Amino acid sequence: MMSLHPTAQRVQDVLRALGCQAEVIEFGESTGTSQEAARALGVAVGQIGKSLVFLAGEKPILVVASGANRVDTGKLERIVGTAVRRADADTVKAVTGFPVGGVPPVGHAQPMTIFIDQDVLQYDVLYCAGGTPHAVFPIAPQELLRITGGQVADIREEKFRT
Repeated sequence: MMSLHPTAQRVQDVLRALGCQAEVIEFGESTGTSQEAARALGVAVGQIGKSLVFLAGEKPILVVASGANRVDTGKLERIVGTAVRRADADTVKAVTGFPVGGVPPVGHAQPMTIFIDQDVLQYDVLYCAGGTPHAVFPIAPQELLRITGGQVADIREEKFRT
C-alpha cells in the first residue's frame, strides 16, 4: 500500500481519532471540484460533500453541501443571523489548514460551526475531500453528522424553474 500525501494522512489520522473507519483514497487526477470527484469515483455529483468556508462577520463557518447544489447565502444568513460571504483562498487555508479543493469536513486549524446540507442525507454514501485536491473519503451522512457535530440545514439555492 502506498503512503498518503502528508496532508491526506493528517485527515486519515483525524478520522481514526474520531472513531471513524473511513479510508482516505488518493487519485492521480484532480478531485478538487465536485464534477472531477464524481467523475473519478463514478458516482452522482450530488454524492460529493463539498466543504465551503464562509465568513459570518469575521467568524468562519463551514458548510458541507451536496456537490449538485449551490449554497443560498440568504438562507445561511437567516440561520446564523448575520451577513455571510465566501472566504477567499488564503482565508480558507488559514482557517482550515487545507487548500481550496481539498478541505475536509474535519481536522481544521480552528474550530468552526458546521452546517450540513439536508440534501446529502438522501445518499447512503458521500465522498468528502481528504485534505488535498486529489484525495477523498467515503462516509455515511449520519457518520458525517456524528464526527463533525454539524447541524442539518436547508441551505440549497432553489433551482430556477422554466
